[in-house]
Amino acid sequence: MTELLANHVAGRWQTGSGPGSLLRDPVLGAELVRVDATGLDLGAAFVFARDTGGKALRALSYAERARLLADIATLLQSRRDAYYEISTSNSGTVRNDTAVDVDGGIYTLNQYARWGAALGDAKHLSDGEAVALAKDGAFLSRHIQVPTRGVALFINAFNFPAWGLWEKAAAALLSGVPVIVKPATATAWLTQRMVRDVIDAGILPPGALSVICGSAAGLLDQLQPMDVVSFTGSAETAATIRSHAAISRHSVRSNIEADSVNCALLLPGHGPDSEAAALLAREVVREMTVKSGQKCTAIRRVLVPQALYDGVAQAIGAQLAKITVGNPRNDAVRMGSLVNREQYDSVQQGLGRLLEHTTALHDGRRNALIDADPAIAACAQPVLLGTQDPDGSALVHDMEVFGPVATLMPYRDLAHGLALAHRGQGSLVCSIYGDDDKALAAAATDLAASHGRVHVVTPAVARLHTGHGNVMPQSLHGGPGRAGGGSELGGLRALDFYHRKSAIQAAPQLLQALAETTGA
Repeated sequence: MTELLANHVAGRWQTGSGPGSLLRDPVLGAELVRVDATGLDLGAAFVFARDTGGKALRALSYAERARLLADIATLLQSRRDAYYEISTSNSGTVRNDTAVDVDGGIYTLNQYARWGAALGDAKHLSDGEAVALAKDGAFLSRHIQVPTRGVALFINAFNFPAWGLWEKAAAALLSGVPVIVKPATATAWLTQRMVRDVIDAGILPPGALSVICGSAAGLLDQLQPMDVVSFTGSAETAATIRSHAAISRHSVRSNIEADSVNCALLLPGHGPDSEAAALLAREVVREMTVKSGQKCTAIRRVLVPQALYDGVAQAIGAQLAKITVGNPRNDAVRMGSLVNREQYDSVQQGLGRLLEHTTALHDGRRNALIDADPAIAACAQPVLLGTQDPDGSALVHDMEVFGPVATLMPYRDLAHGLALAHRGQGSLVCSIYGDDDKALAAAATDLAASHGRVHVVTPAVARLHTGHGNVMPQSLHGGPGRAGGGSELGGLRALDFYHRKSAIQAAPQLLQALAETTGA
């Protein structure tokens, strides 16, 4: 029988009482581990995290909590090879894609550790200057932020089991808020192993970090008004979370990252052989193939001037033709598998629906897999779709196929191209390409209203930019509308989600004493 992964709640490791869900290698089909949370006392888990973990974390300063983050990052770095092996087996990722997840999580922890160290010995944050409420400044008001006295519940997606945990936990733990993470079942192994290593190393105080693998049933029922919940996943599940009484009636703070039909836009005025056009084609291919297209930030729509439609299609297709797909353990493979056969079936169904409104400009499905059995492996070949009528079908702007699929669309003029970009109804990121700074600045300002990030690529940053879909802790991660309306990362502003703001109204001398114990 395969190993049943233990959950860590209420300060101890516990296995579920049910048979568990079996995780398989998405390429070889081999049995890996089982996960199960049946029979756990969730109420006790949340109480222990709140009362024990929260109290211990709040007793520390920001700088002390920052040192804990740095220690976690050092530990994870020392176990990096083991995490790479798990990712290959459980997620089917090639080494470069694993780095995005594992190394990205470690980098984010280290970055928040550096920011936290700069806050020093403070245990709460100031928010603006004191303002007078009475004549001669005899009575003032000053806003401060203090750690919320609750739990941060993370319900995470399957595509980033490492980074998805640590990009949220870094800000929560630095804020002094204990974490309970419920990773997606399909890839829970890596999350559980990382949490296990951190807990077994004794870096964090008891109750500061918990992990529950298996069903999410009952988790939302445990939330209380001072708790927060952060969800990454489908819009359908997000709607269920928003309608739960904890959020709708008791105002539990929530952060949602849902579906996002991101786009890339090439500005007018460039020839088919221009550097701007080449940069767009290269980035589209990268975003279609990194993590096999299983990124919430991946490019799904490609918008180009009408005259460049054929040329860009050929440029993207030529690069996609070089992408080898199959077993990530084979050095000849550039793109691994989807997370499991269920996800493979979902991608094929979505692709079939889009093909009712588009044409396949490059169809990798004709190509053979490398070192993988197509009847077993969840490997999906990249497909570039195209439509000459981007106004005629809402589906190409509404439907996200969570795999190596993108749709090329032409626009008449820039106003039309911008309007098509906005039809995503709120996205995590849009990237724009060109070499006219004024035109790019105007387009970026226009697109900012419906995108969490606008990533501007010019020939000057061709070798330096971080990538359309690469989420860095220094920048906002989130987006309005369809993307969920949430906000993560973005430097120390990410700590806002885990703090409560209060206006302290008092005499000047008291506020001065307050200021002396307040972080920047």
